[in-house]
Amino acid sequence: MIYPKIDDLTAVVPSKYALVIVASQRARELNDYHRQLGEGEFIAEKQYAPPMVESRSKNYLTMALEEVAADKIAWETTES
Repeated sequence: MIYPKIDDLTAVVPSKYALVIVASQRARELNDYHRQLGEGEFIAEKQYAPPMVESRSKNYLTMALEEVAADKIAWETTES
């Protein structure tokens, strides 16, 4: 993976494990967003946000990582 660089991503989300969770959840939301735009075959319980950055990629995980690098994703840690 060339872009976004891991250093840029860990500046926003300090833990690589948290980065994986945040990016994967957003990638699923992007997938659901694009499915809800389809021909009405997918009925969503809730509305999903469109992509928040312009991306040349069609890959949802890449789009999610670009959103994390641009600090467009809000996330929080939970203490156990």
